[in-house]
Amino acid sequence: MVPKNDDSLTAASPLRRWWHVATIDVTPLRRHRDFRLLFIGRFVSFFGSMISFVAVPYQTYQLTHSVLLVGLLGVLEFAAILAVAFVGGALADAQDRRRMVLLTEAALMVCSVVLAANAALGHPQVWVLFVISTAWGALDALQRPSLDAMLPRLVERDELAAAAALGGIRGTLGQIVGPALGGVLVAAAGLPITYLVDVSTFLVGLACLGLMRAVPPPVDAERPSLRRVVEGLRYARSRQELLGTYFVDMIAMFFGMPMALFPAVAQGLGGPKVLGLLYAAPAVGSFLFSATSGWTNRVHRHGMGVIVAATAWGLAIIGFGFAPSLWPALLFLVFAGAADMMSGVFRSVIWNQTIPDSLRGRLASIEMLSYTSGPALGNFEAGAVASLFNVRVSIVSGGVLCVIGCLLCALALPAFRAYDARQHHFAPDPETGGVKQRKD
Repeated sequence: MVPKNDDSLTAASPLRRWWHVATIDVTPLRRHRDFRLLFIGRFVSFFGSMISFVAVPYQTYQLTHSVLLVGLLGVLEFAAILAVAFVGGALADAQDRRRMVLLTEAALMVCSVVLAANAALGHPQVWVLFVISTAWGALDALQRPSLDAMLPRLVERDELAAAAALGGIRGTLGQIVGPALGGVLVAAAGLPITYLVDVSTFLVGLACLGLMRAVPPPVDAERPSLRRVVEGLRYARSRQELLGTYFVDMIAMFFGMPMALFPAVAQGLGGPKVLGLLYAAPAVGSFLFSATSGWTNRVHRHGMGVIVAATAWGLAIIGFGFAPSLWPALLFLVFAGAADMMSGVFRSVIWNQTIPDSLRGRLASIEMLSYTSGPALGNFEAGAVASLFNVRVSIVSGGVLCVIGCLLCALALPAFRAYDARQHHFAPDPETGGVKQRKD
């Protein structure tokens, strides 16, 4: 038999390499059991939470017929996050992180049980919805720092970008499919059943968390205290790489967040029937970026990556503001969503590669405040400018200011701009038993 020519194998190698670069890297799911359990549990649980995310505002409006009270739900949730975030961060650095996530997940399930019971009453109580929304914010602020601080314990350092992209896939799928299913369930099965579906998803999440191994606090952990919180704030202030991730994201979201204007934009692009498409388009872009993010493992200049991504977000928002019809508008929003996910992946890598384990919970609480306050304040800014001028001026000016702000951050924070993962890593610290940063 004549041996086969190796040309076919040689030709296949570049194709295989391209496939790995152009698709999502699932290595963390294949290699790490605990990461796989966390991914599955969080995916199912978040999916259910997005169902209630639709049901609670709907029920509030159904009972009160007040858009102001519907808006108050978000205000109360955000206020609770602000009040509790630093407590959650301090606890994440002092307690078993898996246990913290497990306990808060169980408390969130109880909230959904209360919602189902209230909805089943002959006369559901509106105040229950406001109490639960406030509890959601507080529990999220307690859970998120422990959840974020677990990730570097579950995967290898060179897998952090892939793990962040997988988290993006999980989140965007939940944001796209969850609300759609929530609307169908509310219409077809009623609110009590809708909330019970959310309860069932929590059971899956709790089972996966229960199967995971413990994630104990760092060896140098101390009891939560105000001093420990201040220590985290001082550390964040001393690191330009971290400040850059906070400032760039807040600038992009404050100036370039036009979602509050989508109902007004929809009026000129086809009416209410296109409003859902405007809200879904950024999530579609985030999903597409995550699904093709294998190449991010080859990027080392993550600070520059954040700057480029946030600038691209601003440019996409400018394009959206000038879009003459629906499809160009949707295309720019898809591009904006992809840029936002790119920024999120690289910010996550910087946080997880450079923050010592003993500080990860407290720094995660700062991160949470940066990415929750930006959109909330940004929507207010967009509405205020639109009321003074018009919708297009608000959107376009916000995009322009976003680009300018990102470039100014790049100039003002050279260490952030020059950050290179190949020159930053942690080595064992014999004095504490933990780790300390070393720059080669």
